[in-house]
Amino acid sequence: MSSITHLIPEIRAFRPFLPAKDYKTSLAFYQAIGFEAYPLGGTLAELSLGTHAFLLQGYYVKEWAENTMMHVLVGDVARWWRHISSLDLAGRFGVSPPAAPKIEPWGLTVAYVFDPSGVLWHFAEVTQPEKSEP
Repeated sequence: MSSITHLIPEIRAFRPFLPAKDYKTSLAFYQAIGFEAYPLGGTLAELSLGTHAFLLQGYYVKEWAENTMMHVLVGDVARWWRHISSLDLAGRFGVSPPAAPKIEPWGLTVAYVFDPSGVLWHFAEVTQPEKSEP
């Protein structure tokens, strides 16, 4: 088995493809959150937050979309929650209302957001362990 260690520095990005049941609605949804869109074709765009990106495509399979999750590890999930909750995503895009951050048993505090196609986003922060009294 050959080592690929020498190839790793050449990797520029990992970009998953996410489905869009209604491409224009999904594009507007992500732009509302703050993603910048770079069109790559009629129903394909790179959506980015800084150096982090994914590809939104005008292709949809219900079972695939509803079993896709994206995980965004952030430094302050409360700040992200204030931003997300201010957008009225449910009212504007007909999605399930985002779920406020809660501490999960696996050690993260997570806010949950569904996109218009059913993709579930986790905005998560590493939960700080409670300090014990001396």
